[in-house]
Amino acid sequence: MLRAEGYSVGCYTSPHIQTIRERISVGRFAEPVSAKALSSLFDRVKKILDRAIEVENGRTSHFEVLTALAFTLFAQENVDIAVIEAGLGGARDATNVICSSELAASIITTIGEEHLAALGGSLESIAMAKSGIIKHGRPVVLGGPFLPHIDQILRDKALLMSSLMVLASDTGNKSKINGVSMLNGRPFQSCDIVIRVERDLQLFIELLDVKLYMLGTHQLQNASTATCAALCLRNLGWRISDGSIRTGLEQTSLLGRSQFLTSKEAQALGLSGATILLDGAHTKDSARALMDTIKMTFPEAGLTLVVAMASDKDHLGFAKECLSGGHVEGVILTEANIAGAKSRTTAASLLRDCWIQASQELETDILHDKMPEHQNSTMDQLLCISRSGNRPILSTEGSFQASLKIVNQIIKGRTGDRLRIVVITGSLHIVSLVLATLHG
Repeated sequence: MLRAEGYSVGCYTSPHIQTIRERISVGRFAEPVSAKALSSLFDRVKKILDRAIEVENGRTSHFEVLTALAFTLFAQENVDIAVIEAGLGGARDATNVICSSELAASIITTIGEEHLAALGGSLESIAMAKSGIIKHGRPVVLGGPFLPHIDQILRDKALLMSSLMVLASDTGNKSKINGVSMLNGRPFQSCDIVIRVERDLQLFIELLDVKLYMLGTHQLQNASTATCAALCLRNLGWRISDGSIRTGLEQTSLLGRSQFLTSKEAQALGLSGATILLDGAHTKDSARALMDTIKMTFPEAGLTLVVAMASDKDHLGFAKECLSGGHVEGVILTEANIAGAKSRTTAASLLRDCWIQASQELETDILHDKMPEHQNSTMDQLLCISRSGNRPILSTEGSFQASLKIVNQIIKGRTGDRLRIVVITGSLHIVSLVLATLHG
């Protein structure tokens, strides 16, 4: 939105998918910082970093170094405004060196269970950590909706900091999804976004038939939250037109989030004719959002899931959401390196145990590869057994390439007119692996 208005914007986000340069962008366009610019900056500040690492006895983190580089680059380029995503938590995060006099507004989108152990072990402790980005006298935009006791924690912190609150989920806001359509081979959801905040701050906008390529009700809520943030900035004196807000919403996309591959990319993976969806969902909540999005966009589609996950995730919760969320016909459990190594990767066999347990708890009958009938059957025979009992096929493969061969057999062996979608999910690392396979 800010770039559409013509501002020079610094943007710092995490994680990255293909290159670490994705985390930092500068200027009026969304391209990652160039390798040359990042290398030059690193060379220029390396002595300072070395001294900092020495003072910290080697405990300076990878994220802290990147944050320092990003902030230094934004200062060097004299950006008009910077959008900074906090890393882990908020209060103690490296990005939270920003003080109230330098801050325009804070935004808290949701409070979920990811990084539960690192942030105190409860939703309440996570809410307290995230509320640490609320600064004295500066407005805070809350996405939500939040559980009542979590909402109260955020309200109490805002009151303590004399911060005006803007609620994207306020009853006066009437955002809705009108339907899903296709444009140039890409699905989008047509949305109406109506924001009407009348207490404390007077904020209003009515945007009809906004085309969001980020799919799902959770992305509509994100869009509403971003719109509220833009209106807050406008209230503070920033020039941001309704047209720029619409343009920003309609031009937003993210690698590995509701990303549909082209037919050419599907062919390059050896899955000609398949509809392939990449989504880095890796929590119970994001799995539910993914399955809800698929049901909304392609309600009758048959799904074949390719799943790889990191070791610190809720594998059982993820599996239960996937199995209960759509017409699942096949599940291929595999492995992808996490940060270039195997140490944080969950073995496909361990994932299988979680999916079997999930199916038992849901009372869903699956045809898994611990069963003799699975082990002693060809794929054609498995497909016949699967069809006759309406049972998803579950297999494990140690490599992604081997998984694709199984997927190809499953989708080629299915009959009927039902659309079939291959969903590659469970981790942003498997999404990265797919894109690296395609683009190098």
